[in-house]
Amino acid sequence: MRLIGFSTGALARSDFNLALKELLNKNVDSIELSALRFHELRPLLESLSQLNLSRYRYVSIHAPSQLKSAEELEAIELLQHYLPSDWPIVLHPDAITDYSRWRVFGKRIAIENMDRRKSVGRTADELKMIFDFLPEARLCFDIGHARQFDTTMTEAYRILKAFVNRLCQVHVSEVNSASQHDRLSYGATLAFEQVARLIPESIPLIIESRVTNKEIDLEIESARKALPAYTTALLPV
Repeated sequence: MRLIGFSTGALARSDFNLALKELLNKNVDSIELSALRFHELRPLLESLSQLNLSRYRYVSIHAPSQLKSAEELEAIELLQHYLPSDWPIVLHPDAITDYSRWRVFGKRIAIENMDRRKSVGRTADELKMIFDFLPEARLCFDIGHARQFDTTMTEAYRILKAFVNRLCQVHVSEVNSASQHDRLSYGATLAFEQVARLIPESIPLIIESRVTNKEIDLEIESARKALPAYTTALLPV
């Protein structure tokens, strides 16, 4: 069975403590600690030593989605200082102002494919250009972004075919026309099922759907249905 969990930002925006509390009695084994806004990063990182994350088999952190040049330097310094060395760092490509600064993290960087609002990182070809600058980086595949950009799931297939060996985690949600993360619909579930066999069983699912505490269990069930774990994935060659 796939590892599965939530982004703290989906459950409680910047209140990661509240998000972790809401997950205490839930059947999850993975977590993404979210600091989507720059001012959220330091408080999160400084709190890591007080957080009990022992139940989680997979932990990642989402770096701020927008960074000015000076903020980028500070974010990198903070991540280097506070972050455990084995945690992936999810990074939006349009938040990067200087690729050379991020190479220090090597394969810990997980570049996320973008939604249709953005000008980079939406397609396999655009991601290839980013990986040319960050050759060791991995991929955080946002399947909701891929479907919003191309509802036929052709681009999702192309991204997985090209970069499955870089795959680190999968973001799961329905991304609406306003690029907001909603609960999975029947249509999204059917679309995601089309490429589920291309995602190795070992890759964790991180749910980004905006849900209430009462909806957490149902969304976990929906995510597992949309992206079931296959013993033998159809890995692209």
